[in-house]
Amino acid sequence: METKSKSGSVPFVRGFVESVRRNGGIIIGLLIICAILTVMSDSFLSPQNFSNIMRQITVNVILACGMTMVIILGGIDLSVGSIIAVSGCLCCGLITNVGMPSVAAIPISIAAGTMVGVFNGLVVSRTTIPPFIVTLATMNIGRGFARIYTKATTILVDDELFTFIGSGKIFGSIPIHFVYMIVVIAASALILNRTRLGRNIYAVGDNRQAASYSGIHSGKVTLTVFIIMGFFAACAGIVSSARTFSGQFNVGEGTEMDAISAVVLGGTSMSGGVGYLSGTIIGCVVIGVLNNGMNILGIDSSWQYVVKGVVVLIAVFIDYFKKMRE
Repeated sequence: METKSKSGSVPFVRGFVESVRRNGGIIIGLLIICAILTVMSDSFLSPQNFSNIMRQITVNVILACGMTMVIILGGIDLSVGSIIAVSGCLCCGLITNVGMPSVAAIPISIAAGTMVGVFNGLVVSRTTIPPFIVTLATMNIGRGFARIYTKATTILVDDELFTFIGSGKIFGSIPIHFVYMIVVIAASALILNRTRLGRNIYAVGDNRQAASYSGIHSGKVTLTVFIIMGFFAACAGIVSSARTFSGQFNVGEGTEMDAISAVVLGGTSMSGGVGYLSGTIIGCVVIGVLNNGMNILGIDSSWQYVVKGVVVLIAVFIDYFKKMRE
């Protein structure tokens, strides 16, 4: 029994070491950022601030897990922020304005957000229109729908289940946001590393024509990935609205860029075919630490966009030079 246990642990240890080696650059960058912020602010390393960072990155982790699949596939999805607004505002409206129980409003709203992913997937998989254009259009449509539905006002929600989803704790001490992240990360890792769909995602992203010749239905793979992305974004919308106990038409603005930034920082190639979920998670932490640190230091929000843009640009250049070297 002891021998089996030791041998069974070898692949895990080997995988962990490989993950650290692969993500060594971004890990070092994260440690440097943390060291700088620790020197500049006494409150950065406090347990309370650590909990705040973990809570703040929840939505980005959910989105980035789905975005990793989309970008590995060779696509992109700019509509995720709008899906957050659509699902969140619709759920709050059904609960407050219609009087629908939250147990019914939540799945209906998630289904509505997922349908945006279905639409994106159908158009991208059955036409030659670039995903960038398709999702840019649905991004604007979703934003418009959220504004019209809420009449450009905030819909407040007073519901016990909805409140628990946004700020509840498991076993009295574990924030429920940790549970969301663990479930989404585990599901995404399972899809990418242990299923045929995951292997097909990498194959289509690496070479769509070769994947088709090998019997892979690239259209079905594309459709499935965009549906998963829509579902994840819709769930993130419920979490985001529940955290503020309200539906706001501008919720989720800029989240698509944070998700893409985390994925690119994590080493996923924008040209498709290459990417790892472990890098994406570290990328989410980097983005979260940057946001949190700049807020603590009182840096103007305009400069925050500049800093994150520069970080992403550096990551893209690194990916470019890697490919040139290979």
